[in-house]
Formats: sequence, C-alpha cells, structure tokens
Amino acid sequence: MSASRIDELPGFRRRIRITPAANWVRAELEDDMHCMRVRLRHDGSLVQGVEAEMIRAPWTTCPGAPEQLRQTFHGVALAQFARRGERQSNCTHLHDLALLAAAHAQDAETLVYDILVSDPQDGLRLAELRRNGLSVLAWQERGNRIEAPAELAGLAANQLRPWIEGLAGERLEHARLLRWAAMLAHGRTIPLAQQSDATRMPASCYSFQPARQPHARRIVDLREFSRGGTQPLEALAG
Repeated sequence: MSASRIDELPGFRRRIRITPAANWVRAELEDDMHCMRVRLRHDGSLVQGVEAEMIRAPWTTCPGAPEQLRQTFHGVALAQFARRGERQSNCTHLHDLALLAAAHAQDAETLVYDILVSDPQDGLRLAELRRNGLSVLAWQERGNRIEAPAELAGLAANQLRPWIEGLAGERLEHARLLRWAAMLAHGRTIPLAQQSDATRMPASCYSFQPARQPHARRIVDLREFSRGGTQPLEALAG
C-alpha cells in the first residue's frame, strides 16, 4: 500500500477553506462529523467582529460555542490570536478556524487544505495533507505508531507535540492540521455507543466543560466523503 493510493481507500476526509477579502476573512471546515465556519471582520490589525456558524456538530450543546468564540476573540489583534489561548473553553474546531483565519487574513488568494486519513487495513493507516491540491505532509502508521517518515518512527499522533513545537511557519501549521485530523479519524473505528457519553470525556472543549457535560447529547449526522460523490464544503461553495 502506498501513499499514492490514499484517494482510493475509505477513510476520513476533511477540507478547510480560508478566503481573505478586504476587511474580512472567512475560514470554513467540513469533515465526516462537522461543518462550520468563522468570519472575522477587521481593520487590518484589530478584529471588530467575530461571526461563527455551526451547520453540523456532534453534540446538542455545541450551538452555544459561537458566542464563546466571540467573547474570546472580539477586539483582539490578529497578530495576538495564537497567544490568546482558551482553546479548551471553546469549540476546538471553531477556535482553530479562528486562528487560521487570523493567520491568513492578509493573504492575496484563497487557501484550501485537504486532509485524508485512510481507515486501518491490516493495521496500516495512511495520512496526508494537501495544500491547494499539492501534498505537503504525509505519514504511514502501523498499529497506531508512525513508520514513516523516519524522523517520527515509533511515535503515535498524540506524542508529536514536542516535534511540532520545534517547527515554524507553514511547517508548523501543516503538522498541527494533520496531527489533529489523524487523531479525530480514530473515531471512525470506535462504536458510536462508546463515544456518546459526554460525562466520560475530558474537559477538552466547549461541550465537555463540567457545566455542560451532563446536558450534552450526541447528534448523529455523519457524512461519508471517501466513496465518491459530494466532497467536503461543496455545499458551501458560495
């Protein structure tokens, strides 16, 4: 099995699209479980408005997260978004979209990331990140441990933080995006009943904070993008 065959394999698909314009920037995301977008209105340096929309989300409590995002980033300088923190008190996906939007607010063109993670076959799993259609990062795992590239061999995705923190610029952004998607993709192999009790989850996002955990109920609205047909974000092309 080679990385060139990943398009032919069933698995997780995620697309992120970042669209900059005069005085605003929009970041959108869709994958098997999520569809959402964030728009930042700004004056070139300071964010004057934060608008978020959740079109598909996995928990009944998630719709409260856009207001939390507004409180976190309204009035914050674009250059300070990455230092603002508060990821775990927010929807992690909206939070990451806000950071991507801020980082690319001054870009001249739309940026599209595609992330593909194959389902395990005989213990082997492939993961790849594409930037505007070009592969920029890929790895191969066996038994949840990376085999290639050699510099990461033996590590699991959740052990990559020290390596990622040593990167900079585009390489840092690419590594963060692929690592997070590779971890999320494991959900495809876990029975829904085993991942639908919010009270068993760590307080790692907006819905899993102690005040909301007891009230969060799982929403089953999944998409399968790896078997042809509609691709992520096609419905939000406008």
